Amino acid sequence: MAARHEEIAEELRRAIDREQYTVGSLLPAETELAAHYGVSRGTVRQAVAALTAEGLIGSRQGARRVVLAGRRSQSFAELRSFAQWARAMGRDATGRVVSSQLLPATAEDAVRLQLKAGTTVLHVLRLRGLDGEPVLLERTVYADWIAPAVEAIEPECPSVTQRLFEDEGLVFAYGEHVIDAVAAGAQDAELLGVRRTSPLLRVRRVTTTREGRPVEWSDDRYRSDAVSFSVNNSIGNNALARKTAQ
Repeated sequence: MAARHEEIAEELRRAIDREQYTVGSLLPAETELAAHYGVSRGTVRQAVAALTAEGLIGSRQGARRVVLAGRRSQSFAELRSFAQWARAMGRDATGRVVSSQLLPATAEDAVRLQLKAGTTVLHVLRLRGLDGEPVLLERTVYADWIAPAVEAIEPECPSVTQRLFEDEGLVFAYGEHVIDAVAAGAQDAELLGVRRTSPLLRVRRVTTTREGRPVEWSDDRYRSDAVSFSVNNSIGNNALARKTAQ
């Protein structure tokens, strides 16, 4: 059975998700929360500390805390996979492999994955969806040493990241993201169900292990009417977040 402070923390998370407390607004004072839940201020402080650690509310000392984010917006500092982000929103993540090929590493592959040019790498084109609606195309290149494990995963697997952790103990620890906008080409338009030349949000990323060994690099293209990005600025944190478009 969950401790009372854990139950209160979860109730506050749900309230933030419902936008009962919107980003930028103040949580009630500790005394108000304690009275509302019928607990001590110490119990409330434990609950608030959990939300602070998750980056949902500000860490400034004082009786009231500012809401910084909701679980519907995923800070890229968390390095969650698409499927993990979708689950946090209560959405169903889907995935389908459109194509998968072993190819010699291009010059760009070699630089990004720190491999010799010509090394055999795995190119995968994957269509991702939220509740069955296509929202993202991932063009991912996997390093030679992890390619066999990726090939063994079924094409409809919703989370390759989670499967590689379960099967190989692989942890995606660090990521670098570069974001820009591109026009949808013929293949992008057909798979995402948008008109050709429609604007797409592109995220190019390289992901590594804790030791800094590159695992994959990817060109991810999001439908701009389904997913957006925001930046939450503060003196101590400038987190980029992915969220569903409004």
